[in-house]
Amino acid sequence: MAAIGAMPEINGLRQKSRRSFVTLSLTILASSQSILIVWSKRAGKYEYSVTTANFLVEALKCALSLAALVRIWRKDGVTDDNRLSTTWDEVKVYPIPAALYLVKNLLQYYIFAYVDAPGYQILKNLNIISTGILYQIILKRKLTEIQWAAFILLCAGCTTAQLNPSSDHVLQAPLQGWVMAIVMALLSGFAGVYTEAIIKKRPSRNINVQNFWLYVFGMIFNAFAIMTQDFDAVMNDGFFHGYSLITVLMILNHALSGIAVSMVMKYADNIVKVYSTSVAMLLTAVVSVFLFDFHLSLAFFLGSTVVSVAIYLHTTGKARR
Repeated sequence: MAAIGAMPEINGLRQKSRRSFVTLSLTILASSQSILIVWSKRAGKYEYSVTTANFLVEALKCALSLAALVRIWRKDGVTDDNRLSTTWDEVKVYPIPAALYLVKNLLQYYIFAYVDAPGYQILKNLNIISTGILYQIILKRKLTEIQWAAFILLCAGCTTAQLNPSSDHVLQAPLQGWVMAIVMALLSGFAGVYTEAIIKKRPSRNINVQNFWLYVFGMIFNAFAIMTQDFDAVMNDGFFHGYSLITVLMILNHALSGIAVSMVMKYADNIVKVYSTSVAMLLTAVVSVFLFDFHLSLAFFLGSTVVSVAIYLHTTGKARR
């Protein structure tokens, strides 16, 4: 009887451990994402095709999900929750987030034509507010007043940490950069919340099956993007023209980050994802010191303190809810 009573506690610890692992993984992967994108440019330009890179990201995520499923099938056998065969009613919801992520990922590359890596991180903070609003509208989950205060502090802290004290302008970004950032924030927020709703609609469904179908549609949409945007370039120069070791590392990072995001949505939620990527922003700034001669200022340390307070407030606000 004692062993039976201990089972829920053991499962709870496993769930918490899994949630902590995927959140930490996402934080580490996200912290190097924008750095690898900037690093993959040569003389300020992308020599490779952005659409082919995105296609390979989706293909790699799909392959990794399938490999994980094969391992599960060999260990536990094929069940209703881990089989790939499904109904159209279950699959038809995946094209929507796949299309949204396609546009958002393409904008993620093109926005660097107008802003640098630290500036991109500042504009990316718009995603914090959009996620909180859409989280309540779509998932019908209300945040407490303390959590909303934490959200606002998080956005302010992330922005403060990236301010450039040597510049007269808070953010040197043209109108195009702001428009792309706002669109990215809305697309990212809606796609993330919508994906969480899909994934959690059937909690027992294996996450690798859900990922597989999402990434299949991601491959289809990215293949369409290649055909419409870079078909001539790919046919003339080759699919892998302009690729380097950094490009390969960037693709691997994006693939693992995408899987980590879906895991966080499955075992936690979009709010945890927002805090994870915000901490990743601070790590990006620290790494940029060594790679791009980025100088940490008093504003960075003040912003980091505010972010830490925001995380604490969110945790306490959630506990009191």
